[in-house]
Amino acid sequence: MPTMRAAFASRLDKSDPLAALTVGERPEPTHPEDDWVTVQVRASSLNHHDLWSLRGVGLTEAQLPMILGCDAVAVDPEGNEVVVYPVVVTPGDPRGVSILSEHFAGTLAERVAVPRSNLVPLPDGLAATDAACLPTAWLTAWRMLTTKGRVEDADSVLVQGAGGGVATAAVALAVAMGKRVYATSRDAAKRERIAALGATAVEPGARLPERVDVVIETVGAATFDHSLKSAAPMARIVVSGATAGHEPTVNLRRVFAMQLEILGTSMGTPGELYELLAFCADNAVRPVVDSVVPFSQVEKAFARLHSGDTFGKIVVDHTA
Repeated sequence: MPTMRAAFASRLDKSDPLAALTVGERPEPTHPEDDWVTVQVRASSLNHHDLWSLRGVGLTEAQLPMILGCDAVAVDPEGNEVVVYPVVVTPGDPRGVSILSEHFAGTLAERVAVPRSNLVPLPDGLAATDAACLPTAWLTAWRMLTTKGRVEDADSVLVQGAGGGVATAAVALAVAMGKRVYATSRDAAKRERIAALGATAVEPGARLPERVDVVIETVGAATFDHSLKSAAPMARIVVSGATAGHEPTVNLRRVFAMQLEILGTSMGTPGELYELLAFCADNAVRPVVDSVVPFSQVEKAFARLHSGDTFGKIVVDHTA
């Protein structure tokens, strides 16, 4: 049976996810439906989703081994450069959909199979290593700001916990949209880098000079009270994660008195990915990249992500 090189979860380890990672040979992709195609991966990027998968969140022993990775830029069978939209219709999943590497093999491999409709053209002028950062974290941030946050009606934005993939993307995008952006981080060095992106960087919980129209919330319980207190009347608090606790205390009197909207979201649509790619290409917006590593060093990429010291995305170059 033909094989290819891939990074995959060979077992599950809640306490030491890196120990569950294997890099080795896996069978070539198969097509569950006639409309699927196999594409040659040129670049991919890591997400915390990959570490959670190694811990066993969203994966069971029965699904192993599972090739990891959600994001990719690839070459389709006709030779076109494409960005892979990672959400796949999955009737057996309670959500009706899943992300690559949950039920279907992911992108951290030489090749990946996806529905042809999941292929979005790579715009001219956007490098593969940049575009590979966009389909998960940046798409989530784009949807949080635009579709959910209605940022076109806003003057100011607060991003909690900047430094992570979604939060850093939200800072860069909101600045490019001309908004006043405030961003929190516990790390002084990360606050300096956030400020260099054009945001006003503050410590978590700090009083802002104004109440904001949109709050981007990926942290959860540790920052949610600050998000509520920082929100202007009629503001939107958009939630796509809870890395520091998923059960915050919510002051409902503030919610109804200020007429706040608390909105949940994850990922985005193929149309929103197309819009994000066009926005980045047309406005010279490039993702914040922590590092680019060759696929031969993918274990080091996972170790860096696990360290928590990253600022922006870790990209894997499959051509190096």
